[in-house]
Amino acid sequence: MCYGFDGERPLERSLAQRGSSRRTVLRSTLATAAAGAVAATGLAAAAPAAAAPAAAPAQGRKPSGRPLVPPGQISIQLWTVRDDLNGERGFDATLREIAKTGYPRVEQAGGYFGRSAKELRRFYDRLGIKATSSHEGVSETNTALDTKIANAKALGQSYINVPYLASENADDWRRWADRMNEEAARAKRAGIKYGYHNHAHEFTVDLGRGRTPWSILTERLDRRLVHLEIDLYWAVRGGIESGDGVKDPEGFALEVIRRAPQKTLQYHVKDRNPETGGFADVGTGHIDFPRIFRAHSVKEYIVENDTPDVTPLQTARVGYRYLRGPKCR
Repeated sequence: MCYGFDGERPLERSLAQRGSSRRTVLRSTLATAAAGAVAATGLAAAAPAAAAPAAAPAQGRKPSGRPLVPPGQISIQLWTVRDDLNGERGFDATLREIAKTGYPRVEQAGGYFGRSAKELRRFYDRLGIKATSSHEGVSETNTALDTKIANAKALGQSYINVPYLASENADDWRRWADRMNEEAARAKRAGIKYGYHNHAHEFTVDLGRGRTPWSILTERLDRRLVHLEIDLYWAVRGGIESGDGVKDPEGFALEVIRRAPQKTLQYHVKDRNPETGGFADVGTGHIDFPRIFRAHSVKEYIVENDTPDVTPLQTARVGYRYLRGPKCR
C-alpha cells in the first residue's frame, strides 16, 4: 500500500461514516495465515474466506506525484451502483453523478434501462463518458450472439466479457471454452475484444486428476481471440481458499496472470476486508494494488464493490479518488 499521502482523506471519510477505522487494522498486523486454508470445496462460497496475512507496508516508499493508473483508463462496473440505478435515484441521475465524479468509462451490466443501444450511446455522449466494456453471458444461439455484438458495436465498446460460469463437470468447462472461442472469433470480426472474468471457484474446484476450471479454460481458450479480465479480489480469494496463496495473495494473483497463455487486458479493482474476507471499498482493504499494477499494467482498471461500504456513489467516489491518487515509487 502507499501510505502517508493526502489522497487517503476520501477513504478516511468513507470509513468515518461507518463509525470505524479499518485503516487502523491495516496498519497493524493482519491475522497470520488462517489456521489451514479453507478447503477447496465447490463454488464461490457465501461464507467469508479466512483472513490472509498482509504484506508488510513499504514504509520507505514515497508517492511519486503521478496517478496510480492513467486517469483515462479508469472505469466502473455498473453492478456496483445497481441499487441506485434501480432505486429512487434512477439510472439517469446515477450516471450523471458517475460522470461528475470523473469517470471517463463504464462497464455495462444490468441492461439499458428502457433505451436502445444507440439511444444509450447518445446519452453517454452527452455526459462525456463511454461504455467501453460489458458483462454478457455466453449466447445460447447465433442470433442472440449477433444481437449482443451489434449492441456492443452501437455503444462503441472495445470489450465484451463473460462474467460467470460455474460447474463441477469438466466437460461443461470444455464446452463453454469452445463456444467462447466461436463467439470471440465473431466479435473480432466486428472489432471487439472478447474476454472472460474470473471468480474464486475457477481456482478451487477440483475437477479430478489435478484439473481446475481455470486450468481447463486457459488450456482451451484461444489466446489469439480471448483475453482475461482478472478480478483481483476473486483471484486473491481463490489463492487463499485453495491454500496456494495464503502467504502471498498478491503473488498468487500475479502468477495467475503470468502463467495464463491469454493476455490480461482488464482488471476488476475490488478490495478485500482483512477482518471478514468480504468486499471493501477500493483502497480500504488489504490488497496491495500498487504492487500488482507495477508488475502488470492493463488497458482498463474497473472499480467494483458488490456490497458498497456506505452508499453506491460513495464507493464510486472512493474508488476513483484512490486510482487517481499518487502512485508509490
